[in-house]
Amino acid sequence: QKSTNDTNTTKATTTKTIMMKLTLATLSTLLAGASAFAPQPTAQGTRIASELYERKPFITGNWKLNPKTKQEAIELATGIADSITADSPADVGIFVPFPFLDTVQGIIGDKGIVGAEMVTPEVAGAFTGGVSPSMLKSIGIEYALAGHSERRTLFKESDEYINAQCRMLVENDMTVVLCIGETLEEFEKSLVDAVCEVQLKKNLAGVSAEDMSKVVIAYEPVWAIGTGKVATPEQAQFAHATIRTILDKMYGAEVADNTRILYGGSVSPDSVDGLLAKPDIDGALVGGASLQAESFGRIINFEDIAVVA
Repeated sequence: QKSTNDTNTTKATTTKTIMMKLTLATLSTLLAGASAFAPQPTAQGTRIASELYERKPFITGNWKLNPKTKQEAIELATGIADSITADSPADVGIFVPFPFLDTVQGIIGDKGIVGAEMVTPEVAGAFTGGVSPSMLKSIGIEYALAGHSERRTLFKESDEYINAQCRMLVENDMTVVLCIGETLEEFEKSLVDAVCEVQLKKNLAGVSAEDMSKVVIAYEPVWAIGTGKVATPEQAQFAHATIRTILDKMYGAEVADNTRILYGGSVSPDSVDGLLAKPDIDGALVGGASLQAESFGRIINFEDIAVVA
């Protein structure tokens, strides 16, 4: 009896640790005539199935211009590292300001990924303040964000500039987390699918299907960033399924179904379980809550509830 119990316990632990999202290929016609955040067709079981794909959840934090000092960064990173255990159900990454990269990397170690919040799409030259992919890679950084809404709006980074960032990162064999999403005005005009399609096509121009293994997509509705507003799980699922359909059109079903798509927009300990239960939501890009080790630890160790379309 003890042997049976031990086996069951091991299986349960393994299932939780390596919990994968199983999803089916999305309808190729999902975009046609669909208004933003309309009821998801999968609820009626109309999604066409061809193969099952596995995507391990990816929980990431974006520290932005925080914290204020190196000592505060050490304390925060230590708290986050302590929350990552062998039972944590997701890959974990944190994107931190340049001055803290090396220090935080040493604290997190092999428990997670430490990445940069942006990159300059140049090899070298007269670009004061720039940080190139090769510089980052030389200190062990393999991931970087591109296209975050704050970079698009506050720093006026264009789709062409973001595309250059994406291409430069994959050319350096690094992984880019590409952020896309609509403004409140675009959301209210039911332009979610159109905005995401334009951003994906412009930002990933020149990125091959083979290189898509180095791309993670983060859907962040701009109206939900830092506002406390969160898309409902059903709204977020519709947007993620729409993005996966666009990727299918661009690269084919295999790439679309293997690409991890994260949700970003005031993700909290209270909202994470419902969001991660959806089949096309593969993780989260967390802002404010990633600055509190306890809150971010709860998000990292989200509850695995039933997956509902």
